[in-house]
Formats: sequence, structure tokens, C-alpha cells
Amino acid sequence: MVEVVYNARFLKLARKLPKAQTKKLAKLLEKFQIDPFYPTLHTKPLSGQLIGFYSFRITRDWRVIFQFLSTDKIQLVKIGHRRDIYK
Repeated sequence: MVEVVYNARFLKLARKLPKAQTKKLAKLLEKFQIDPFYPTLHTKPLSGQLIGFYSFRITRDWRVIFQFLSTDKIQLVKIGHRRDIYK
């Protein structure tokens, strides 16, 4: 099981999420702590300016960006709609 930490930006953005995505995120974070590459998360490494970061899906349109701080510690960096999050 990995330790998940949140940065201030992530927490600020998470407060603005629609209720449906907030509930889904809470369920997914349980799976995420056990295995960040759990199949239903659709975790993928990012490229370009975001190299070294990863994303996983909350829903088809909502994503979370995170990074590994160590092998057993992950920081959630950003959350948002897929049209905006990679900017």
C-alpha cells in the first residue's frame, strides 16, 4: 500500500469538483492506494512537459495527475477535466 499526499493546488481544485466526480474519486483512491496501476484507473505516463508525471481517470472526462515521490509515496498534483488538465 502506498502513502498518498496532496498538494495545496490539488485540494483547491478537488473542492470545486462536481458531486458525482467527488464520490467516484473517493472510491477510486481506495484502489489507487493499493495499486496505482489498477486496471480500472487507466493509469498512464505523461509525456512532453509533463514527463515524470502520470494520470488516472476518474470518469471518461475527469483526470488526476500525480507523481511518485518514492516507491511507496505518491503526490496528487492536479485534478480536472481532460480538456484543461494537461495545459
